[in-house]
Amino acid sequence: MNLTDILSQAGGIESMARDLGVSPETARTGAEALLPAILGGFKKQAQAGGGVEGLGGLLGQLGGGGLLDAVLGAQPTPVDQGNDVLGQIFGSKDVSRTVASHAAGQTGLDSGLLKKMLPILAMLVAGYMAKQGGQTAGGGSGGGLDGLLGSILGGGASGGGAAAPAGGELGGLGNLIDLNGNGNPLDDIIGMAGKFAR
Repeated sequence: MNLTDILSQAGGIESMARDLGVSPETARTGAEALLPAILGGFKKQAQAGGGVEGLGGLLGQLGGGGLLDAVLGAQPTPVDQGNDVLGQIFGSKDVSRTVASHAAGQTGLDSGLLKKMLPILAMLVAGYMAKQGGQTAGGGSGGGLDGLLGSILGGGASGGGAAAPAGGELGGLGNLIDLNGNGNPLDDIIGMAGKFAR
């Protein structure tokens, strides 16, 4: 099961569809195209900012598990929080625009819709990671992200993705984010991140 399935089961894809006034199928298609860039952004943050513990601290500052709850709640999603998340992981609105237009080319969806989807999806992912991290750490702040993200950070941090291990060797999150199902999630992240980093 990949991350889109998990977010869908949690009700996140449906909440996002409701917020944007689109069908759940449209929301899911958009999410699948946007997730590699969002996850790549979190991976880059972790590499630049003290590894998994630094990322755990950042997730807490951004709102932690409350980000997921805010999207799943009955009220419209407070997208300002999502824009804060995007600002942290992408650094600039230009990157968000590039990610949205790349996803539009992949899916045929309107890039304006995908731009609106980005902050909500970023909140879902950040909130989910914060909750998973907290659970595996027994409530600690970010240490439990080790199991979730640690192997990914170790796997592709310096190798440029050429000799990256297969998803099965990466454990938990490695399997979640292997979006194209080829056993190697790092190529999904690095490939997408590489396109907007140039």
